[in-house]
Formats: sequence, C-alpha cells, structure tokens
Amino acid sequence: MLTILGYAVVIFSILVGYLAHGGSLAVLWQPTEFLIIGGAALGSFIVAGTRYSLGQVLKNLPRLLAPRTPTKHTYMQIISLLYVLFGKMHREGIISIEKDIENPSSSALFTNFPQIAKDTQMCNFICDTLRTFLTTGKADELGKLMDADIHSSQEELHIPPASIGHMADSLPGFGIVAAVLGVVLTMAKIDAPPQELGESIGAALLGTFLGVLLCYGFFAPMAAKLENIKNERGLFFHCVREALIAALRGLSPMIALEYGRRAIPPKFRPSFEEMENTLGR
Repeated sequence: MLTILGYAVVIFSILVGYLAHGGSLAVLWQPTEFLIIGGAALGSFIVAGTRYSLGQVLKNLPRLLAPRTPTKHTYMQIISLLYVLFGKMHREGIISIEKDIENPSSSALFTNFPQIAKDTQMCNFICDTLRTFLTTGKADELGKLMDADIHSSQEELHIPPASIGHMADSLPGFGIVAAVLGVVLTMAKIDAPPQELGESIGAALLGTFLGVLLCYGFFAPMAAKLENIKNERGLFFHCVREALIAALRGLSPMIALEYGRRAIPPKFRPSFEEMENTLGR
C-alpha cells in the first residue's frame, strides 16, 4: 500500500502542479517518447543482467507491494520459538532436538509458530546451525558460519536493488537521447509555422522530463525500498545469530534470549517484562 500511495503522490503532485500553470494533458501524451526511453532502458537492463540476476529481480518485485519485513510480532514469534528450543536443549540435551531440526516442517515445535515455520530460509538457518553443533559438539566456529550465511543472503538480496538502481541511473541519459532525436526531427521542418515548431520542440523536451521523472520518481525509490527490505531482513537474522551463539556457549535459555532481544532494533524490541509475559514466566 505504501508503494502505491507514494507513486500516487508523485503523479498527483506533478500533474496538479502542471495543470495549475495552465498545462494541457494532451501535450504530455507522447507514446514514442515512452517507447524510446522505456525500450532502451529495458534493453540495457537485459544486457547488464544474467539469468540469475534477472530472475532475482522478478522474484523480488512482488515485495514492493507486499514487503515481508519483520514486525514486533515476528520478533516475538522467533523469541518464543528459540525459548522452546533452548529450553528443551537445556533440560534434555542437544540430542533431544535432533528430530525437530532434521525435519522442521513436521515438527510441532516449529509448526506452533506458523509465521516462522513458513520462513524456510530462517528455519534452515536455525536448523543447519544446530545440526552442525550436534554433529561436531563445537561452538567456536559457528559464529563465523552464521556470518557467512547472513552475508550470502544479504548479497543475494542486494542484486535486485543494485540492478534496478543501475537502470534508474540510465533513464535521464535515455531521456536526453529521446530529446535529441526530437530536436533532429524539429530541425528537419525548420520552415514550418512557429506553432508547429513549438509543439515539436515541446515534444522533444518531454523526453528529458520523462527520463528524469522515471529515474527519481519511480525506479530509484523502487531500488531504495528493496535495499531497505534487505537491511531489515539482515537485522532479523542478526538477532537470531546472537541468541544461538549464546545458547550454544552453554548459557541459560533466558540469558541467551536476552542476547537476542538486545540485538532487536529498538522500534521492535519488546521490553524484558513483555518477553517474560509472552513466554509465560
């Protein structure tokens, strides 16, 4: 909704301001300008991409309209899940959660927290870390392993905003290309009446306008939003990393969760009392 609202504000502000100065909407309708700028930008976008990067862009575009960013409820769910996991490990030993981490989709421990259970990447992050500890019995290198996992995920999520951002940067240039072509056409009819020349020059200048507008009003904000989604996702994983490291060092479940709670951004961080009440302590 915020994406649609933002674009609506951009369009409304420009059109109302233009009309308030006595502008005509008919003058803005120049399909060939859209074809030149949009087609050239799309073509360069395809050339610059690979199957992998283009696939990542298409995969992440729906997030613009329905971003799955962590909320306070999401953080409380992950804390609750980790509390149950850590409690079982603390009481019965790490071997007691072997079946849960081998197949989280069929584990009641995970499915009791549906929002987390649907997050396959997060479940794999938790289970792979605990599985490694279960196999080796060593927690020393797990922090680095989780850092590598988070870094890899963040790099993948950076591909769509970077690709869209590069295309956005090219749009003002393609707008100039469209404007120059319009000027060339205008020069070819230099003997035409002033009114016709004025319309032709206006159509040419519209290319520059469209290039700048599409860049700064549409595609650059799109890239920035995907970058923000990526960063918020990284904070979510960092919270879980801190809690897992503390638990695998042998700290009590509540202390381990406190490490995770302190890593939650202040906007979403529950108070210690809220965490205790949610966990039923």
